[in-house]
Amino acid sequence: MGQIYLVRHGQASFGSANYDQLSELGQEQARLLGEWFVSTHQNFHRVVCGGMKRHRQTADACIAALPKASRVDLDWETDPDFNEYDHHEIMVRHRPEFDDPEEVKRFLASSPKAKYAFQDIFQAAMSRWMSGLYDSEYREPWPVFQRRCVEALRRVMAGAEKSQSILVFTSGGTISTICQHVLNLQNKQVAELNWSLVNCAVTKLLFQGDRVTLSTLNNYAHLEWLGKPHTITYR
Repeated sequence: MGQIYLVRHGQASFGSANYDQLSELGQEQARLLGEWFVSTHQNFHRVVCGGMKRHRQTADACIAALPKASRVDLDWETDPDFNEYDHHEIMVRHRPEFDDPEEVKRFLASSPKAKYAFQDIFQAAMSRWMSGLYDSEYREPWPVFQRRCVEALRRVMAGAEKSQSILVFTSGGTISTICQHVLNLQNKQVAELNWSLVNCAVTKLLFQGDRVTLSTLNNYAHLEWLGKPHTITYR
């Protein structure tokens, strides 16, 4: 039976001019994941990265922690279909004024509980995107994103040799949507699951042929390992 480890990228640079860049903590999270793989004697045959910078940075920092002998024969590939949805477009279609980064900063600065207020607004933006009522307004409507994520998973499975272990570095929305496919979740549950995924957490799938099951979800034992709460982040 094959194994696919879906890794959410490390903490990115939320609130900066370039979100698609790991923070220092994001780099540390990825390194800790690699060290945890070593300590638990995990071996991998393939590495698949989404096409975003934060995916590749997470992969590079994680794999660099593996013994050189384990890295030499790894088969690397990039698949942009593991990319995240366009969170900026989804937000702006719901709140057009948020197209201006300064307006977002003003909103966050004026909100007593900025993180929760922003989350509520983004949840509403996600509901709008997923509703199917406004598909023509989005470059990638929700059903198209769903199909993209599932097809990316199927390609990984179809290209796998027997009993391979495959690392996939991707994003929370992609992982949540793949879990929807595997577990037959409702759209609302996808959005809720996405908020709960920890940076650099691992979701493990087992597959044989075209059959796939969930083994573990949102595992971040490698971050708890240190006993330092600051290493566990969600944004």
